[in-house]
Amino acid sequence: MRKCLLSILLCFGLSAFNLTANELKLTGELTQGSLIRGELPAGSIVWLNDKVVKISAQGQFAFGFGRDAKLTHHLSWQDPHGQKYQKSINLVKRTYKEQKIEGVASKYVSPPKEVLDRIKQDNIQIGKARATDSTHLFFTQDFIWPAEGPISGVYGSRRVFNGVPKRPHYGVDVAAPTGTPVIAPADGVVTLFVPDMYYSGGTMIIDHGFGVSSTFIHLSKGHVEAGTKVKQGDLVAEIGATGRVTGAHLDWRINWFGERLDPALLVPKR
Repeated sequence: MRKCLLSILLCFGLSAFNLTANELKLTGELTQGSLIRGELPAGSIVWLNDKVVKISAQGQFAFGFGRDAKLTHHLSWQDPHGQKYQKSINLVKRTYKEQKIEGVASKYVSPPKEVLDRIKQDNIQIGKARATDSTHLFFTQDFIWPAEGPISGVYGSRRVFNGVPKRPHYGVDVAAPTGTPVIAPADGVVTLFVPDMYYSGGTMIIDHGFGVSSTFIHLSKGHVEAGTKVKQGDLVAEIGATGRVTGAHLDWRINWFGERLDPALLVPKR
């Protein structure tokens, strides 16, 4: 799966684009769940599947493919001189694990009617934060792990709570005791911190720019508030066992706007 931190020269072939090596650069894995980060000469325009992708004045951009994304996509771009290029992007199909978890409180498997409004409001807040479309270029950094501990849950796996199949898991879980430090995996601006959401418990979202964000859930404590600018490695929170959990851990998620991506593809493999 981890075939390449791709560059056009390595993954597609220079001749296929009729470009010099420094005109288009992409970093990421050609697979479902991947964040792709790119760079073009200043003044370029880029489209993914005929939709314009936001690009900075310096030429940086990002896009992502969700868990069940189709395997063929169309990338096109126009250089500052008006010359247009295009290429199909072919993704590797992934297979995902199934996790059976027993002992989850019944209220979290099938929530009572009286908490449905609370859940709706939680989702509205999370959706608003993930829709942030800032011009920060923090997403271009090499990400680091936000916490130390064994991996107890992986992206894309489908969980079965008390025998009831639920939605796929969209993060990577790091198991560690309550109070274990959580650090910023890259520079960013905190757009949300709520100490006690119904499903996710203590929930924090950090905007890395251009629709790329980190979400941390099940936190026991937050050390920063919405609006705080953080640097990579800064202490932002502590691991907990809040919300729908069976034990203390950090659930770290990466989004590109509404696309739920795999954080493990951005950091060194453990």
